[in-house]
Amino acid sequence: MINLSVILGVIGPWQIVLIVAIVLLLFGGRKIPELMKGLGKGMKEFKDATKADDSGDSEKK
Repeated sequence: MINLSVILGVIGPWQIVLIVAIVLLLFGGRKIPELMKGLGKGMKEFKDATKADDSGDSEKK
């Protein structure tokens, strides 16, 4: 199996700074908290759905 870091390269601090700068330029400082809030809500709903699915499967057995 090929190591993923070999394909993508090692992400260093300068690459992270560049990515953050591009995101700031694209979305602006005001839009980023809204995006993160939406992402957090989506993750919470996904966790709740998987927990509900797991508990529903155990009740049927």
